Amino acid sequence: MASETIEKTGAAEHEAHGKEFTELIRFTFVGFAGGLIAGAILDQLGLQRSGVGQWFVRTLSGEGESIFEGIYALRQRLRKAAGSMAEAYGWGKVLGMPVPWVIDWISRAAGVDVYGVGGFYIPYFYALSDQIGANISGLVYLYRKERNLRKALGMYFRNPVMLSSLLVITLVPLGLFAVRSLGFSPTTQIYTALETIVANLCWVPPLVGWLRERRLTREAKGEHKP
Repeated sequence: MASETIEKTGAAEHEAHGKEFTELIRFTFVGFAGGLIAGAILDQLGLQRSGVGQWFVRTLSGEGESIFEGIYALRQRLRKAAGSMAEAYGWGKVLGMPVPWVIDWISRAAGVDVYGVGGFYIPYFYALSDQIGANISGLVYLYRKERNLRKALGMYFRNPVMLSSLLVITLVPLGLFAVRSLGFSPTTQIYTALETIVANLCWVPPLVGWLRERRLTREAKGEHKP
């Protein structure tokens, strides 16, 4: 009877965490839609190369989900819910939001060709600075949980969410550089949105987290089949 109760509790916890990751994925695609709509409107208004327009479109396409995830993390904190990896992700992404704004405007002021190969890093930071913040926040979460850096790092490199996040962070800039080198240039706001959306693979780690929690839920319920 006791073991059955423990199994049910474990299954409920994994199912709740899975729902948290599902929310994060949904937030990402809401941001994508917002960026495309904003890009289309700005192009129709003749603002294809507006710096402020690009800032707005890239913020929606690359960081729109961070706004919603920040609201989610705040809601979890106000509810005094137990801390989770999904909540840590939410806080980390919010804290990373302003970084690309500063990088973008400093680059423009310094005369960097934001449409050329040399400006490939700008959409990267719009798309993934919040992911970098989330990755760091996830490591901090593991450290606070374990109270030991070596154990926290061990859990980090065994955690599929953290590893997929690290993979996204390291591979995306290579892809952006390659595409720009082949001649692509965000000369319209729609192109700006599409470039940022393709680079914004922030939905991959939450998807991995959801799949993991789903598998653990099935195992906890005794439904796992080898």
